[in-house]
Amino acid sequence: MQYFDHAATHPLSDVARAAWLDAAARFPANPSSPHRLGARADRALESARERLATMLGCSPAEVIFTSGATESNNLMVHHLAQVLTGPVLVSSLEHPSVLEPARHELLERQHLIPATAAGVVDLPWLEARLHARPPAAVLLMAANNETGVLQPWREVAALCRERGIWFGCDAAQWVGKLPAAGLGACPLLTGCAHKFGGPPGVGFLKGPPTLRPLFRGGPQEDRRRAGTQNLPGILAMVACLESRERELAAGGADSRTVWRDRFVARVQQALPGTELLGAEAPASGTPSACNSRRAPTDAAGSLRSTVSASRSLPARHAAADATPPRTSSKPWAKTGKTPIAWCGLAAGGRHRSPRGKPWSTKGSVLDIVRLTPGSVLLTLPPWPASCESNTPVRSTTS
Repeated sequence: MQYFDHAATHPLSDVARAAWLDAAARFPANPSSPHRLGARADRALESARERLATMLGCSPAEVIFTSGATESNNLMVHHLAQVLTGPVLVSSLEHPSVLEPARHELLERQHLIPATAAGVVDLPWLEARLHARPPAAVLLMAANNETGVLQPWREVAALCRERGIWFGCDAAQWVGKLPAAGLGACPLLTGCAHKFGGPPGVGFLKGPPTLRPLFRGGPQEDRRRAGTQNLPGILAMVACLESRERELAAGGADSRTVWRDRFVARVQQALPGTELLGAEAPASGTPSACNSRRAPTDAAGSLRSTVSASRSLPARHAAADATPPRTSSKPWAKTGKTPIAWCGLAAGGRHRSPRGKPWSTKGSVLDIVRLTPGSVLLTLPPWPASCESNTPVRSTTS
């Protein structure tokens, strides 16, 4: 069975596995311990910090190791809530690990930035708001975790920098898939290892020396994040990212982008009326080799197939499932379309229709039953002559 859910979690790479095993054998001690083995582990930890900082383009003193992007995002929002008193603009496209802590800690100070139907943050709206009523901070992800659409984080970071406004960026879906150079210019930046082939349970936050801690305890990470560091995980993450950066520099993203585009073209040709979310989004200001609207992945990546519910869903499903989500946090909210297939896509939870029911379109063009994270595979057999055909497309689930 082929695995297409890399955006949810990437299988552990050979580089990361080898680095983890090597670190576990060579550095058994706690990096905080005062004995010789502890000092050896601490040197390895600081070396990893310097290597990651070099790739991001920031100071090693700004790198904080965490248990993953969720912790990093919570820590980022917690810091802003503690040091700022004004409003904070939060993209409505953000991952729940940003939206939920923002709602909890910022309360009425949180204001959502609308998104366009293309799945990208509304940049003209944001520019006008920054000019009319400057906020205390802006939070915007680098690449969307559901659609893969690249967001204009560079442009927004520049706008905030010109006005002296804090800017925080969740780069979990960017790091390891597109070059990391330049990300360190963001005052606050988060990422994690398992999205690009590193081990789960390890991530990082780039932040100031005065970062307000979320955890209380020991003096680790310059008293900004208490708790014993996951040294094998950290070394595996950094080694894996270095490997991915070398691949990207050699044009490694190009082949995956070509493969993805061919897959999209085949689906659109086989199913007339299919729309690709984010197809109209402007390309991000990335190097030309990776200047795509969507982040390249090892699988189908950013493809979400959407068709008009009235056209392709049987009547019994169209009535129940055709209503698009009401919130603007979903990029298809303004399209009048209903997503009926996730192809190589990770939404981070049980895949459900907008009304909370698992998708089941048996008897229509697509036959997808019991969609669960990491188990959805859309098989592409010889296609029916017309999308109006009742011949179902097979699907495989674990």
